[in-house]
Amino acid sequence: MNPFDRVSIVGVGLLGGSLAKVMRRLGLAKSLIGYGRNKANLEEAKNLGIIDQVAPDIQSAVKDADLIVLCSPVRAVSQLVMKMAPHIKPGCLVTDVGSVKEPLVREIIALIPEGVFFVGAHPIAGGEKSGFRVSSDTLFEGARCIVTPTDKTEQSALKRVVELWETVGMRVSIMDVKEHDFIFGAVSHLPHVLIFALMNTLGSLKSENHDEITSFSGAGLKDITRIAGGEPVMWRDICISNKDSILHCLDRFQVTLNQLRSGIEQENGELLTQEFESANEHRLNLIGNV
Repeated sequence: MNPFDRVSIVGVGLLGGSLAKVMRRLGLAKSLIGYGRNKANLEEAKNLGIIDQVAPDIQSAVKDADLIVLCSPVRAVSQLVMKMAPHIKPGCLVTDVGSVKEPLVREIIALIPEGVFFVGAHPIAGGEKSGFRVSSDTLFEGARCIVTPTDKTEQSALKRVVELWETVGMRVSIMDVKEHDFIFGAVSHLPHVLIFALMNTLGSLKSENHDEITSFSGAGLKDITRIAGGEPVMWRDICISNKDSILHCLDRFQVTLNQLRSGIEQENGELLTQEFESANEHRLNLIGNV
């Protein structure tokens, strides 16, 4: 794809830093501008060659940018867009990396000025560790990216955003914002909530002689609870922003959990075997679809 002259990365963390690195490697940006809350971190990112300049404020960060990528926590984005909107030049392309789409897309579209093109995106390529220090120019290779246009999205802008994510190595799917939030409320947000709850439950349990029983766990517990290392502020924002989908999935999970509890309480081996066999089949389907 043709390179952008000036790219502004708002939030130079794992995703923003990784995007900056791969765009530099592929020659997709002539100049990379970074903006964020922690100026010391941004200066370090500049010294490491991840970005070219550190913007002192959001207004100067987006001034004259051809591409703006919003990589800040979901609930911080609308305030940032409100501040930067008057300073975005006509023709600029704006996208984001948020994992909740409907409220975010609605808010940004309402704030973005005429002649500026916004297309929502969700690159599914995070990890339990955050920050530009763990960023990588190969983070996006082979991963899936969901792009969420609306009926008002300019087709040329949509094509450009799809091309960007495909060029950095991602498999792009187009999806409605409501469907996106339902699906990821189920396959991503629900598991994170459950694992956070599991870790807090285990962390609060004590035996007669041991205050920290998790020290006796094997590799299996570490494997299934890896995502509990997720960034708390990010996951707070996701839970609030995608409340309806997450609550729906939690209610469905509670029904299933109650059924298992009943099987254990009543020593109903047939029921438990059926539930576990069903879970085995769903797991095999999951592995086959990755």
